[in-house]
Amino acid sequence: MRTYHCFWLLFWAGQPHQSFLTPLSERTSGFPEKEKVLVLSGNSRQDLHRSKRSWMWNQFFLLEEYTGTDYQYVGKLHSDQDKGDGSLKYILSGDGAGDLFIINENTGDIQATKRLDREEKPVYILRAQAINRRTGRPVEPESEFIIKIHDINDNEPMFTKDVYNASIPEMSDVGTFVVQVTATDADDPTYGNSAKVVYSILQGQPYFSVESETGIIKTALLNMDRENREQYQVVIQAKDMGGQMGGLSGTTTVNITLTDVNDNPPRFPQSTYQFRTPESTPLDSPVGRIKANDADVDENAEIEYSITEGDGYDMFGITTDKDTQEGIITVKKALDFENKNLYILKVEATNTHVDPRFLYLGPFKDSATVRIQVEDVDEPPMFSRPAYIMEVKEDVPVNSVIGTVTAQDPDAAKNPVKYSVDRHTDMDRVFNINSGNGSIFTSKPLDRETLLWHNITVIAAEINNPKQSSRVPVFIKVLDVNDNAPEFAMFYETFVCENAKAEQLIQTLSAVDKDDSYNGHQFSFSLAPEAASSSNFTLQDNRDNTAGIFTRKTRYNRHETSTYFLPVVISDNDYPIQSSTETVTIRVCACDHRGKMLSCNAEALVHPTGLSTGALIAILLCIIILLVTVVLFAALRRQRKKEPLIISKEDIRDNIVSYNDEGGGEEDTQAFDIGTLRNPEAIDDNKLRRDIVPETLFMPRRTATARDNTDVRDFINQRLKENDTDPTAPPYDSLATYAYEGNGSVAESLSSLESVTTDGDQDYDYLSDWGPRFKKLADMYGSMDSDKDS
Repeated sequence: MRTYHCFWLLFWAGQPHQSFLTPLSERTSGFPEKEKVLVLSGNSRQDLHRSKRSWMWNQFFLLEEYTGTDYQYVGKLHSDQDKGDGSLKYILSGDGAGDLFIINENTGDIQATKRLDREEKPVYILRAQAINRRTGRPVEPESEFIIKIHDINDNEPMFTKDVYNASIPEMSDVGTFVVQVTATDADDPTYGNSAKVVYSILQGQPYFSVESETGIIKTALLNMDRENREQYQVVIQAKDMGGQMGGLSGTTTVNITLTDVNDNPPRFPQSTYQFRTPESTPLDSPVGRIKANDADVDENAEIEYSITEGDGYDMFGITTDKDTQEGIITVKKALDFENKNLYILKVEATNTHVDPRFLYLGPFKDSATVRIQVEDVDEPPMFSRPAYIMEVKEDVPVNSVIGTVTAQDPDAAKNPVKYSVDRHTDMDRVFNINSGNGSIFTSKPLDRETLLWHNITVIAAEINNPKQSSRVPVFIKVLDVNDNAPEFAMFYETFVCENAKAEQLIQTLSAVDKDDSYNGHQFSFSLAPEAASSSNFTLQDNRDNTAGIFTRKTRYNRHETSTYFLPVVISDNDYPIQSSTETVTIRVCACDHRGKMLSCNAEALVHPTGLSTGALIAILLCIIILLVTVVLFAALRRQRKKEPLIISKEDIRDNIVSYNDEGGGEEDTQAFDIGTLRNPEAIDDNKLRRDIVPETLFMPRRTATARDNTDVRDFINQRLKENDTDPTAPPYDSLATYAYEGNGSVAESLSSLESVTTDGDQDYDYLSDWGPRFKKLADMYGSMDSDKDS
């Protein structure tokens, strides 16, 4: 009779607080009032009725955020084989076993050692087993159970942003969408109302409202005017538990800005403006500014001013300052106090961007009257010339006078005049002027190569009334003196061949000078004194502002000296004479017999000369034309018809014509070898075709050697049979030979070498029966028979 043992795992949900004994809400409804037993047999999960050899326990929940001082009781593990003598040991494994969950190995009591947070981990999977303490063997199979963490409302709703920013146009209708706020709750959304969020507005009424379920903020007041209030701060609350009392809440701030629309016309703050201007006011100079106020901003506040009427309509103009939106009144024509001293204008201000929705508010323009009084003033000093041109050498000492300007007061008072230089035109203060007599002198050294012309402005003002002033431009040209030494026109780096001959020209030099020369530059070239006697090269002055470098000895060795540095002195013929020393780099290179450079010892030489773009294009076109010519020539050769076998009747010869020969051509030296037929033992089986690429490489086959004096016919048949069965043979016939004609042929030999010796034995009448292709041949031989008979 088979004996059954029973292993029981009993769990009692620990009740650390009295409130857990009586269910108060849906949250605690998962705790059973009576012990519920779930029996597992082996790996099966079928519900049984207290079957032996099975695990049994109650499904349960653990409350999160336990705040008791003792460990939280989970359940008890027990086996019916436990006699209470301590022979069994209970083991717990799985999620958090030994750390978060511990078991009393003697009694089987399971406890939680730490506070649990459902938001961190909602489910723990554990495995329980009872083993024999003495043998260490399990007395029951290991079984698995689940601990679910029971959620409580311990997380308040959190908005996705701490601060929201939104904007809407002013004067918007009620219910206009502003922005949508969103809050999330980390509690379990499937259990109770812990994660059910409801929105409400705490601050911002009666201007705005919020939808409780969606969090959409809308306008709640009609005709909100930006000019009255532009910024609004709205506080939105998100509360869980469906907004019921006791729920947790979170808040966020929404900053709402009203954007501008053009709902305000421009208005002048006064109906009349008065300005005074002297009769000497220059053209296009401003007389005054007027401004119409517009409560709008940006483009809605842009104003355009215009003069609509008045006796000064053609004397004055008005423009709009885009930065300040002011109307600038300017002088269009010269004013004359004696002719007219008062002008009356009517100015109109109009919005440039009008919103049709607000035309009912009235016309978006306004007008004002402007009175301009012309004053009689003294005339400013007048210069003797409209402009002055002066010249000065660049080497003049500082404080040298270069010219004088003159101005006088045209009024009867003849007030004295003082002169000054407009420093905006002479920022470096190169020139100065005597304030009493108007003489201009230098205050700093001049350099023609730096700046050829100096354009300054001289101001003449009355001493008694400095505001009365006039200006005149002064153009000062700096004349050149010889103060710059000549130098090479470019950097010279050349080469000399190792096999060069003496007195051979290797480089031509030229020079430039920054100074200006009226008669043209004249440069002289010479070697530096330290290189004149010991140099391996000589220098010849060509007397045309160029010089040539020549070799002094016959041969050079680049292995001994790869580079020479030749100092050259360049002098000009101006006064004072200026000279400079420049260096030419000469590399020793290997050249061919024509003097073309092959290689140098150190680095590749970069030639100073190069091909122009036109030369490169011409070379490229020549290459293209040559390639096209070659292609056309090859195509014509392929399409050219074969010449007739017999050009004339007198040209009588034997011809052997071969058709459909697909060999590799004249360059195919390995397609076949006729010598192989004569010497079979000399075959090289390792040779591969060079005119094709074999798809698969096979090991070469060694054919049997033909015996001596083998008939050629037998040899060809033997080779034909071998190639028919050879997988490495080419897929087409590449060998055609008529070297063997056979014995006993019905047609016999076609060669004229074996023909009968007398022409009389030949009968060519059958050629006429072979068709039109042999007509010419039949006529030719037929005519020969006729000549012979005659």
